[in-house]
Amino acid sequence: MSDYETAMEPEWDAPIGLQVTPRAIIECVFWNADAVHTGYESCIDSKLVIMDTVAHEDNGDNYCRYVEQEYVEEEAPEDTTWHDWTVELKIGEVFVVAHWRALVGGSPADWDWCERESEKAFATASVLVSRRVRKAITVDTSSFGPRPPRTHH
Repeated sequence: MSDYETAMEPEWDAPIGLQVTPRAIIECVFWNADAVHTGYESCIDSKLVIMDTVAHEDNGDNYCRYVEQEYVEEEAPEDTTWHDWTVELKIGEVFVVAHWRALVGGSPADWDWCERESEKAFATASVLVSRRVRKAITVDTSSFGPRPPRTHH
């Protein structure tokens, strides 16, 4: 490669200036979440957390966090428990947060959809903190309730 060609290529680790707004992240990455919001602190209650994964930026305070938590809403009957998949992106002082949720004991299709969509959002948002997210195989030992009766057709 000539000196001219080398001089025309930026360094791979050179910082690139980019303006990204919370609205852009919400509309492009978290567009199908049940709820989205911004803030200056985390909304995740550590007492409710079931699973927590963080993609942390090198040499910085920025991160993308994927959390599963379960809770009962204050207005809801006590037997109404929600499972919440949360993606929390912290860039600078701003938190941009998305929630996907389904009833505990609810439809497995709803659970699968929430899990799949929140995982895709986490993988996409993690790029903003220079991390690549890969899916792993896990064994789920939780029960989704009684199985429907078998029928012969």
